[in-house]
Amino acid sequence: MFELLEMLTIGFAVGMTGALVPGPMLFATIDTSLKKGWKAGPEIFIGHAILEFLVCILIIFGITAVSDNTVLAISIAGGATLVVFGILTMRNAKGAASSMHEHGTTNSNPVLAGIITSASNPYFWLWWLAAGSALVLRGLEISLLAAAMFVIGHWFADLGYFTVVSTSFSKGKRLMSPKVYERVLMSCGLFLVLFGSWFIIGT
Repeated sequence: MFELLEMLTIGFAVGMTGALVPGPMLFATIDTSLKKGWKAGPEIFIGHAILEFLVCILIIFGITAVSDNTVLAISIAGGATLVVFGILTMRNAKGAASSMHEHGTTNSNPVLAGIITSASNPYFWLWWLAAGSALVLRGLEISLLAAAMFVIGHWFADLGYFTVVSTSFSKGKRLMSPKVYERVLMSCGLFLVLFGSWFIIGT
């Protein structure tokens, strides 16, 4: 019983430290919550969790034994995707800002956004191929349930944090002018471009 609680606690602590680091998923949560309200955070988390669940299955089946070339390819492809998304975000910032107070004007899918922002983030893959896989495998040495408790703790941290973020920004929407919203989107897009470019250069 103690080992299960230990894995749950480790998963929560590790998940929280990862969630607190600004990344593509955070900015997607901010963007979507301004359009769709507080539910954006939990819905983006669902997409993120779906991808993580698949990654955990792959870890169990030994996908962690990958070559350096695979890691390089993941870094370049993920970085390039983030750059493209960043450019598109900045291009669409003005139009999105002009319609921010209109209801039902967005067709964005938060669950899909959670999947895409996670899959395109090189750090996501490198973390799971290294630290994440090691912790899952450590849990498996105890039992399958222990490994599951680690993942559940990790998800509790992500869900809690991104729900707080989406709730905060959705409430602030009424206080945010279209111009300020446009600047928020421009900042998010610029971050994605810089983040992706830095990762590609650093590979």
